[in-house]
Amino acid sequence: MYVLQVDKEADAKVLRAQSRDLTPRELRSRRTRTLVKRMYATVTDPSQDGVGIAAPQVGENLRIIWVQRLDKPEEPFECYLNAHLDSLYGEVKVGPEGCLSIPPYRGDVARFQDVIISYVSPETLKPACDTVHGFTAVIFQHECDHLDGILYIDRADTVYIDKKWEAELAAYK
Repeated sequence: MYVLQVDKEADAKVLRAQSRDLTPRELRSRRTRTLVKRMYATVTDPSQDGVGIAAPQVGENLRIIWVQRLDKPEEPFECYLNAHLDSLYGEVKVGPEGCLSIPPYRGDVARFQDVIISYVSPETLKPACDTVHGFTAVIFQHECDHLDGILYIDRADTVYIDKKWEAELAAYK
């Protein structure tokens, strides 16, 4: 799928918009299942090399995210429907972040190291919640920010071009 870019006016309107929860009917729909599969294919494509993606990044203002669970064995990607951060707590650390919608930039962002997320399980379509720590908690914050029209550059202390990422992007053009 095409990943929207913040430097394109039409794309930026979608990236800056508030996303909505999926209705019960939408949660069960073939369209949602297709979107979820296509988002997964996009974030895991070698040309993207991401650790997460949110539906607004592919043009849909819906509360759907994929997150690579670096805190679990084999570091699987997992999907979260109607994702909401319920609590941010613990230590705050500043670390580098990038975004598929803002290549080849990186920024230093302060993020909480612990979060509680509520969501609807794509497998059972039942409400669930999870407590997440460390860098995976940072990924959840980044992706949930997308659902609220917030980009990491809005929170970054500094933003800079990542020369390594720039070279990797050039290799795929």
